[in-house]
Amino acid sequence: MNILEKITQNDDVFSKSERKVADIILADPQSVIHSSIATLAKLADVSEPTVNRFCRRLDTKGYPDFKLHLAQSLANGTPYVNRHIDESDGTQEYTNKIFESTMASLEVARQSVDVGTVNRVVDLLTQANKISFFGAGASASVAHDALNKFFRFNVPVVYFEDVLMQRMSCMNCTDHDVIVLISHTGRTKSTVELAKLARSNDAVVVGITSADSPLAHECNYVLSLEVPEDTDLYMPMASRIAQLTLIDVLATGFTLRRGNRFRENLKRVKDTLRGSRFDKKS
Repeated sequence: MNILEKITQNDDVFSKSERKVADIILADPQSVIHSSIATLAKLADVSEPTVNRFCRRLDTKGYPDFKLHLAQSLANGTPYVNRHIDESDGTQEYTNKIFESTMASLEVARQSVDVGTVNRVVDLLTQANKISFFGAGASASVAHDALNKFFRFNVPVVYFEDVLMQRMSCMNCTDHDVIVLISHTGRTKSTVELAKLARSNDAVVVGITSADSPLAHECNYVLSLEVPEDTDLYMPMASRIAQLTLIDVLATGFTLRRGNRFRENLKRVKDTLRGSRFDKKS
């Protein structure tokens, strides 16, 4: 049942104020997915907390999550592109839709992240003798981005795109190594096998993946990102942005955990790179 069907079928349980919100949404759902919570509250002549209560009554986590479900309900979808896009959409329209959808997805992902697990993973990364980042397909680009960020931290970092090199690296790891495996679905067989290999050699395995996936079950720690995407139909977009953001979170935690002296070293590294760039024009 999509979110519009839920609104229609739950009309009798809404309060008077919540029903006013429902009426505005049903009258023009397309406009609502591009409206802020303040705008919707003003149109319905209710408070913003009322809008949030309405959204939670529909089993969503708040207004951003509700907008994501609403966009999914409205979209017939263009296969292999993005289910929020219609074939008749112009450049301005599909540009706005993609940005709105991605921002809503990031908010849902932010709310789903377990901060306690983030804190523990940061601890493990700062104590590791070697850190490896592996992913397949679209997730390989995220693993490569992690290499670029952690390489400057003066700790051995490994990244391979080739599956055989990944396997050999996991076979040679030790209990002082951390292996970070990235997969949105968590169902890529080669990545799940890497988790098993690394754990058999006593390495700590961290999965940036979907909760309760085959990969998650093979990891010591799981950082799950709740990003609703139908990856069987088209290339994931919002999930990759969420994964990249989480890598930024881990890298930031790493630098903060190492202290001021470590950050001074990072500043020196950055200063050495300035000569490779053209100066900004005044």
